[in-house]
Amino acid sequence: MKGLGERIKELRKEYGYTQPEFAKKIGVSNAVVSYWENNLNEPKATYIKVIAECFNVSTDYLLGLEDETGAEIKQSTYNNYGIHIGDNNQ
Repeated sequence: MKGLGERIKELRKEYGYTQPEFAKKIGVSNAVVSYWENNLNEPKATYIKVIAECFNVSTDYLLGLEDETGAEIKQSTYNNYGIHIGDNNQ
């Protein structure tokens, strides 16, 4: 499953932006975009909203909670000890 950084990078390339162009468009430095795309850091909620608006996708899509069609992605459930206890079929 793609993480947030991979989704940002994929969308940026799909829209034809370089990292510096995208960074300027959303008001951050090129280094920040690089950190996000390489999963070294994650954007704050306010930037997740800006990124979603920039690419016309939902924040849930960026966060991996739904796919490109808007369908919910099946999530696994873990207990407080990190042990897998089932899948969420809501």
